[in-house]
Amino acid sequence: MNQDLTTAESRLPDRPLTDSLGRVHTSVRLSVTDRCNLRCTYCMPELDATFMPRDHLLTFEELHRLTELLVTRCGINDVRLTGGEPLVRRELDRFVAMLSGIPGLTDLSLTTNGILLPEQAAKLKAAGLKRLNISIDTLDHEQFKKLARRDSLDETLAGIEAAIQCGFESIKLNAIAIQGITEHEFVSLIEFAAAKQVVIRFIEFMPLDFDRAWQRDSVLSGDRLLGLIEQHFGTLIEQPRETPSQPAERFRLPEGGKFAGAEIGIIRSVSQPFCQACNRLRITADGSIRNCLFASDEAPIRDLLRGGASDEQLIQVVRDCVWQKKPSHGIDGDGFSPPPRAMYSIGG
Repeated sequence: MNQDLTTAESRLPDRPLTDSLGRVHTSVRLSVTDRCNLRCTYCMPELDATFMPRDHLLTFEELHRLTELLVTRCGINDVRLTGGEPLVRRELDRFVAMLSGIPGLTDLSLTTNGILLPEQAAKLKAAGLKRLNISIDTLDHEQFKKLARRDSLDETLAGIEAAIQCGFESIKLNAIAIQGITEHEFVSLIEFAAAKQVVIRFIEFMPLDFDRAWQRDSVLSGDRLLGLIEQHFGTLIEQPRETPSQPAERFRLPEGGKFAGAEIGIIRSVSQPFCQACNRLRITADGSIRNCLFASDEAPIRDLLRGGASDEQLIQVVRDCVWQKKPSHGIDGDGFSPPPRAMYSIGG
């Protein structure tokens, strides 16, 4: 990025992070590791996964400095910790406590597969974590082993229960909607979530797998899934989105049934992308700024952090990256190609 072409006005601090289309960015996905204790087919290779050298990962202190700048100088108010599996990063509760002390940070959440939550949920909540998203695609042990390539369903279920017992402000379950799989899973997942009084969300399968095996016909579309849900449970009651930038369409099960009022979310990231309202940027575990999950390039910032860069220099790198954000992720375009990194390396 050419710093010399940047106007003096654009260097002023304490402005929102805005791209060239006027989208204001208030949310950051902060990856703390690319390592994971599962090997899900839609994310990672089954064998010989290559991970970042540990000294390439940003330290908690480096991540805190960058996050504090984004919150106090750029208007970010929502931070979600991701991976890989973020709970495999040692002393994560210490980092959560560091972040929760940043003035102006109003929401601090985490996405996890839940396996390590029984040991960590209470510590994370005490440190200031407010919300959890827990990934679970099936309640069938054999199907879980096929998808995750690990026999860890019982551990994930224990993690969900531990999180519920801790009383987080919000717990949402995330399931990938995959053609040929989710049609057989959605009833049990919805009933499980409703019984636990947590939200279940179905996310259209995106082209972020390491093996590059994704095909458009492998996506179970939101329209198709909604039709299947209504065939089984009856006409759903649509709810307003929490915010315009919220990716999930919200529905409640109809009155009169056993699980009346239970909430379901549908995220149509492929068939009806929500790019026009996107307010997110991402920071990879090895210190690169990404303005889109599907971006083909990114802005490295680790060497600047370690090389004595000023706050203003760091902020400018972020601003330049956000400014160059494209109108959409382009999955529907003829020239679309998946990002060079797989999901586990980007951060969800």
